[in-house]
Amino acid sequence: MGDIGELIVLRRWHLVVFALLAALALACEGTGTAAPEPAGTPKKGLPASMGALGDSITAGYGTCFTLVACSRNSWSTGGSAAVDSHYRRIRDDNSAIKGHARNYAVPGARARDLAGQAAQAVDDKVQYVTVLIGANDACVDRVADMTGTGTFRKQVDKALTRLRKGLPKARVLVVSIPDLYRLWQLGHDNERAVRAWSGGVCQSLLARPTSTAEADEERRRKVGDRVDAYNRELAAACEKYGRKCRWDGGSAHGVRFSLDLVNEIDYFHPDVEGQNKLADVTYPGRFTW
Repeated sequence: MGDIGELIVLRRWHLVVFALLAALALACEGTGTAAPEPAGTPKKGLPASMGALGDSITAGYGTCFTLVACSRNSWSTGGSAAVDSHYRRIRDDNSAIKGHARNYAVPGARARDLAGQAAQAVDDKVQYVTVLIGANDACVDRVADMTGTGTFRKQVDKALTRLRKGLPKARVLVVSIPDLYRLWQLGHDNERAVRAWSGGVCQSLLARPTSTAEADEERRRKVGDRVDAYNRELAAACEKYGRKCRWDGGSAHGVRFSLDLVNEIDYFHPDVEGQNKLADVTYPGRFTW
């Protein structure tokens, strides 16, 4: 009987312990402390697909040691380990986007080509779209050939309207045109840059780069002013689009870049380091998706 009594006491003690543990568990539920998310859980709101609209900058032109498009190094959709692109940053937090980044950007594209690229993004039903356009509208053979500011705006609006109607739930990021005038300021005393520019790149700005003649100074200022005007229209177009559109706030244009951020072939297009810089200053991760 002594052994039986001890067993009964032991069982009663176990029941008391279990009751205490249960009470503690219920108390913890009321603290509001959430259990940590399992590793790899996607962050809410991140897109599962994306597309990039634009020109040679977004196409990664000149980043693969030759003057051709190299989209794997794009600041927007690039999958190369060399560039911490928007795509790679999103993929780190949402693996669903893996393999679903499309680059529609074409070297030489102007604002007039943007609607066609937007149509491709709509067809592919992407959830996040980046837009960087306008450098080629200013970089022409003559200042007189630059796209008029009003025309530029109409062409951008046409493309954004196509996106808004075709992808009403998609997020859109509109990026400012980099400071082309600063490029001339940095490179006009560099022999290698001057030699590269003589090949015909952006002659409205870079023709006779070492000249101090008033006509040449005025020509360069006009190009710089036109880029500023385009950026104002891009910002206004994004605001008109509505809450699904984000303007980069001029962050790309405001980069105080050096010649180390452009390739050493044409001294115009961003190199891999330059693409990284663009990705860094424009990534909307600090915003709510």
